[in-house]
Amino acid sequence: MGAPPGSRPEGRADGALRHAARGPVRMGETRVGPHFRYDLRAPRLEELDQFIVERPIRDWSVVRWKDVGKPVRVENYASGKRLWEEKHGDTMPVKTSWEMFNRSFHSWFVKDGREAQRAAMRRMLRSVASLRADEIASVFEELQQVTLWNLAHRVTDTIWDPRGKRALFRGLDVKRPRILFLGAAEGYEAMQLYAMYPGGEAVMVDYDAFCRDHRFGDFPEDYPFLGYDPATGSARPWYRSEMKLTYLVEDIRKLPFGREFDIVLSVGLLEHFPDEYKPECIEWHRKFLRPGGYAILTTPRLGWRTKLFYHVMAEAMNYTYRELMTVDQMGLYLYENGFNILRHGWIKTHNGIVAQPR
Repeated sequence: MGAPPGSRPEGRADGALRHAARGPVRMGETRVGPHFRYDLRAPRLEELDQFIVERPIRDWSVVRWKDVGKPVRVENYASGKRLWEEKHGDTMPVKTSWEMFNRSFHSWFVKDGREAQRAAMRRMLRSVASLRADEIASVFEELQQVTLWNLAHRVTDTIWDPRGKRALFRGLDVKRPRILFLGAAEGYEAMQLYAMYPGGEAVMVDYDAFCRDHRFGDFPEDYPFLGYDPATGSARPWYRSEMKLTYLVEDIRKLPFGREFDIVLSVGLLEHFPDEYKPECIEWHRKFLRPGGYAILTTPRLGWRTKLFYHVMAEAMNYTYRELMTVDQMGLYLYENGFNILRHGWIKTHNGIVAQPR
């Protein structure tokens, strides 16, 4: 099934991901490529429990903020944000900060992780050998960043985390669903849902055209999303060219849709809103859902690994308001704003919640 007209950009960026997996990755295999990990290891649905830590609060009505605490705000902003605000004498607008973040974050996805790490090490050795103290600190910071990125994204696959995402998304009562992805960026999770529940449509929305043209547009054609074949009931990989995908560049607040989607999804969206705006953000997940539909949300999980990531990768990541929260805090926001929590827990470095409106 091909994508509809207009869902793909016409061109490719010079920095587009150009991968070769050194031959096809077969079912049951995993392999690390130059930019990311290919993963077609296929545990049965019941075996996916090992890839998510469930946090079974059964009665959210008795949970109180004094018990779960409040999220931690990330405040070590990127120098690009600070310099912009110094130049303009004002707080950076939200859309501008999102645009700067997208370009910065995408630049890491298109790096050859192995070569970037080797190159940073060579520069570090040259700086030390020449006793150029003025360079050592900046080169060491670069080496820290590429080493952490290489570990987090290529080796341990904590950013995309396909087995964790499948554990979170499993067991939904949908068939050929319409999926709406709010703040979609590269659209990874919508494509994973499509592979697991094939035959419907995924509509991805972001108000930065760079996301459609490059973060999604440059997403590797050879990346396999493990799902299933409805004709045989067996596991199979899906590729983006086989999915019905539409990408809209639009403000979420201006979407023309009604209650017409089986799944409304966001990944890393809620944590960008201070408390006074979280009800509005949560309402976006309700207003487009059909009766009986599912809202699925993830946020970065509060923990030392995530704190370390946002500290070391501050120059790449920290352009926008951001919080780190626990899944209990995340669930309480949703419960207080009219959702019943069906599943909640955490995967490698993300909280995940599946919920339905009350």
